[in-house]
Amino acid sequence: MNKTILLDKRPVGKPQLSDFKFVSNEIETIAAGEILLKTNYVSVDPYLRGRMSDAKSYVPPFELHKPISSGIVAEVVDSKNENFKKGDFVSGLLAWKEFQKSTGEGLLKVDASKAPLSTYLGVLGMTGLTAYLGLTEIGKPKKGETIVISGAAGAVGSVVGQVAKLLGCKVIGIAGTDEKVDMLKSSLGFNEAINYNTTKNMAEAIKKAAPNGVDIYFDNVGGPISDAVLFNINKFARIIICGAISVYNTTELPTSISVQPFLVKNSALMQGFIVSNYAKQFPKALQQLSQWLAEGKLTYAETVVEGFDTIPQAFLDLFDGKNSGKMLVKI
Repeated sequence: MNKTILLDKRPVGKPQLSDFKFVSNEIETIAAGEILLKTNYVSVDPYLRGRMSDAKSYVPPFELHKPISSGIVAEVVDSKNENFKKGDFVSGLLAWKEFQKSTGEGLLKVDASKAPLSTYLGVLGMTGLTAYLGLTEIGKPKKGETIVISGAAGAVGSVVGQVAKLLGCKVIGIAGTDEKVDMLKSSLGFNEAINYNTTKNMAEAIKKAAPNGVDIYFDNVGGPISDAVLFNINKFARIIICGAISVYNTTELPTSISVQPFLVKNSALMQGFIVSNYAKQFPKALQQLSQWLAEGKLTYAETVVEGFDTIPQAFLDLFDGKNSGKMLVKI
C-alpha cells in the first residue's frame, strides 16, 4: 500500500497534527510515457504554511483533502519513459506520497555520485538558490560591508552567511539558542552571532556587533528582530525580505514600527522576492554553489528526521526552531 498525506483542515494559527490526514491506496500503475517514483527525501519549509491558508499569494493554496506537495528527491523504480531509466534520481515539486507516478515534466535529474542526495533540496536546491540570488541580486554585497541575517541558523540563512563571507563581508547572524550561535561562529564562519532569546535589547546588541552599522539585512523572520535591525542600518542599506516566520501563524494583524522613516532617512532599499523571479540565473548560480561546495568553501547544516509518518511533525517543528539548517525527512 501507498501512504499519502492530505491537508484535512486549514490551520487556524499554528498548524496542528490534526490538520493533516494519512490515507493509504494501492500503488498506481504507470502507462506509456510515465515513470514510477519512490520518495527518498522530503523538504519541509516555512512557506508551506502560507499555502495552507485560502488566501491570495504568489502560489495557489493547497486544496483541502488533496495531497500536500513540496520539494522532493525520488528514485525512479519503474519507467516507460525514454528520458528516464530505473535507478535515476530526480528532484522536483512532488506530492507527499511514498510512491507516485509522473510524466517527468518539471523534474530534474540529480547525481548522487557528485553530492549527497539531500543537498539537492538544500544548498544545491531552492534553498541555495534563494540564499545566493537574494543576496547577490538585491543585496549586491561589496567587500568590507556588514550584513546581518535573521533566522541565520536556518536553511537559507546558514547559506547566506557563508556566501556573504566568501564575498568579503562581515557577517552577523541572529538565532534562537546558544547551540545555534556556536554553530554559526565555529562551523559556518560567521564573525558574530546573537541569541535573540537571551538578549534584552536587540537594537543595542546589533549595534555592538556592528559598530560601523549594517549595510545589508537578509530578513527571514520579520517582527521585533527586524525592527531592531532598522535602528542600525547605514545610508544606502539594502534590506532583503525573504520570509517572515515570526508572523506566519498569527491570527491578528501584526503590529510593527513604521519602516518609512528609516528607509527615507537612509535612502535605503527594502525589497521582497521569491526565488522564481530569478529563474534565468539558476544555472549560473548552481554552477557557483556547486563549485564552492566541491572546493570545500561551502558547507551545509541539516536536521534529518526519518520515516514518512514524521513529515507533519517535522514541519511543525520548524515553528519551534528545532532545526539547524535545512529540515528534511528521510524516507
